[in-house]
Amino acid sequence: MKLYNFLSRKIEDFQPLNPPLVAMYTCGPTVYDYPHIGNLRTFIFEDILQRVLQTNGFTVNRVMNITDIDDKIIKNAAEKGLSITKFSKPFELAFYEDLDKLNLQRPNIFPRATEHIEKMIKYIESLLKKDLAYVVEDGSVYFDISKFTNYGKLSQLDKRELKIGARVAADEYSKENAQDFALWKAVGPDEVGFSSPWGKGRPGWHIECSVMSQEYLGDTLDIHGGAVDLLFPHHENEIAQSEGKTGQQFARFFVEGEHLQVDGQKMSKSLKNFYTLRDIESRNLEPLAFRYLCLTAHYRDRLNFTWESLQAAQNALNNLHNLVRSFEQSGEVEQRYWGKFLEAVNNDLNVPQALAVMYEMLSANLPTAKKAATVLQMDKILGLNLVDYVSRPLQIPQEVQKLLEQREQARKQKDFTKADDLRKEIKKLGFEVEDTTNGPVVRHVN
Repeated sequence: MKLYNFLSRKIEDFQPLNPPLVAMYTCGPTVYDYPHIGNLRTFIFEDILQRVLQTNGFTVNRVMNITDIDDKIIKNAAEKGLSITKFSKPFELAFYEDLDKLNLQRPNIFPRATEHIEKMIKYIESLLKKDLAYVVEDGSVYFDISKFTNYGKLSQLDKRELKIGARVAADEYSKENAQDFALWKAVGPDEVGFSSPWGKGRPGWHIECSVMSQEYLGDTLDIHGGAVDLLFPHHENEIAQSEGKTGQQFARFFVEGEHLQVDGQKMSKSLKNFYTLRDIESRNLEPLAFRYLCLTAHYRDRLNFTWESLQAAQNALNNLHNLVRSFEQSGEVEQRYWGKFLEAVNNDLNVPQALAVMYEMLSANLPTAKKAATVLQMDKILGLNLVDYVSRPLQIPQEVQKLLEQREQARKQKDFTKADDLRKEIKKLGFEVEDTTNGPVVRHVN
């Protein structure tokens, strides 16, 4: 199995430190709003990664954090007159719902930041003892990147232009040295915060992930996953504080997914192109259609989301459902196609190529029993829930059935205008009629 490692900027053979166990950490949501479809694309790619690892015989111990203490959470909770817990909990629950709707395997552990404050404080104390951090007058604590010689090895920082002013304004960086990042942020007496040896405050963004990943997975991770926008500063700062504390490599592989664009632009609320799974469902499109759309692009390539592309994905998914409904459930996997499929996904998760292999298999001259077994084996990685459709007749609502009967009656009476009108009514209800020599065939559409 090969993966692109952002540490080396190369595709490398993957082997965990302690096979068959894979220690995998993926950055989770900050629960101040519903996850947007850009977040969801990242979660889908990480789910595919986990499924491919499992298919190769590895046991994945995966941790994904829940950031439930954050400036946005505090601000929005205050505006609504709620505690941060009462404000953020509905969004955390919505995140879990989205995982299930997208058929995403849940990580083994979902640690919450607020439940690990004491461990974060001890972690910061360790960095202070090693002279890798310093306390400023107001009680904030900053990591001194001048003390970490390898700073920038992940993001290749020497090729970047530091926007120091913006970072100071964001209150995440030291005013003494604008490149030093916050480990602990002091707060006023009336602000939300926690007691610490340095006074009331709350943890910096980066310390949360170092503490929670190493608490459950040990000093060295096999894989750290996320999105490319987290390479700097988040993952870079995680490396500095983690390796500074332990003296061990923090993560052996950094595997990052590319951005999702919307209509060729960056997604933002100001452009009114900020979408969640709820927006997809409001248009009577399936969440799994979005998963299918994400499978059509390599995880390291940008994917442009449009409503037209999502509708095309829904149509492709419907066609796949209609195809496998007629398959028998018993049979053996066709090893030739399964081998080609596995070769594709093992080559840095080349899922678009794997999809092409699947369709090649489905169109081949094979017994349907073999096609059924093979497509279900492939779907253990694709995660499209095809098992719900194989050898299961289409369930036609009574309202549609009545229209079908009326249409057949009109055709017998050669009233083709009425038959066409009834076909249109049937399509509005999500079904399509195709007339064949063996009679009408009904398919589900959107």
